[in-house]
Amino acid sequence: MSQSNIEARRHVQVLPERVGNVAGSEFPGHYPGEDHSWNLEKFKKNLVTSVQRLTPSTVEFDLVGVDASIANALRRVMIAEVPTIAIEEIYVWNNTSIMQDEVLCHRVGLVPLKVDPRSLKYRPSSHAQPHETDTIVFDLQVRCDKIPGVDPKVEKDPKKLYYDSNVFTGMMKWQPSGDQGKKYKGKAPKPVDEDILLVKLRPGQQVDLHCFARKGVGADHAKFSPVATASYRILPQITLRGPIPLEHQEKFQKCFPPGVIELKKDEQGEQQVVVANARKDTVSREVLRHPEFQDLVQLSRIRDHFIFSVESVGQYQPEELVPEAIKILLSKITAVEEGLDKLFSADAQVA
Repeated sequence: MSQSNIEARRHVQVLPERVGNVAGSEFPGHYPGEDHSWNLEKFKKNLVTSVQRLTPSTVEFDLVGVDASIANALRRVMIAEVPTIAIEEIYVWNNTSIMQDEVLCHRVGLVPLKVDPRSLKYRPSSHAQPHETDTIVFDLQVRCDKIPGVDPKVEKDPKKLYYDSNVFTGMMKWQPSGDQGKKYKGKAPKPVDEDILLVKLRPGQQVDLHCFARKGVGADHAKFSPVATASYRILPQITLRGPIPLEHQEKFQKCFPPGVIELKKDEQGEQQVVVANARKDTVSREVLRHPEFQDLVQLSRIRDHFIFSVESVGQYQPEELVPEAIKILLSKITAVEEGLDKLFSADAQVA
């Protein structure tokens, strides 16, 4: 772990000491009795990002020091505006399975594809002809036949009775076009998961599909969304207003999920209630149901500390999703700035 990440983690750990109840406002960053005038240096100082957990498919990170509108914009961009590649058009040459053409094509279209979206351009229009720069082609050709020498009266397992009784996504074969063979050398386009069941076949049935995959965004169709989940929650804050009586300490601890409250002895050897890890709290407010605790604890949340949880479908590595979303946000801001510049310059010329 780099020194900067270690310092960021230390910074995050002391943040719960701040006072910051959740408050609503019609204008982001404006709260009664508080000065939130914009200051770039102050913003840089307070902005903290820290990765808390990273797996091959998920990332959990803290985003601290921004307004809820910024955090929500980042979430929405990850869901709906980070582009991916998905199958958009399918030619059904033959389908003698029990599944209708429309249903089968719908299932195939939802298959996430392991293709770098940055390697393709957007299709110029819905009527444009496929081109190697904007289209990836897959073929799905499967036929089911009996395995000779197997008695169906004795063997009941379809996998042992028939060849290709199940059609999986791993049977989809990429068909290179133009220079795509060189472009994707060593990284052939394929489904993210090769074990997704598409349809079942029996002897004599077959499926023959010709599929065109294109670049798109989740705002157009959910199949283009690169995330299975992208959500955030605000960091809970548990403030003890006074000491919890010894006879009620275990009851108080059980009002919270495991790991939130711990019982520790102080310097005098007396057992005290300590908030160990507020981020594990689910904000159930169970403790407020008991009258003996209502005046001893305050439950709130730190309004500028967001705990993000992002699960990638597989087109991107989870740690790549946030930078890609930020790039799109920056491009939107640039477009607004250019529009305002043109507007003000036009007004100046009129004046």
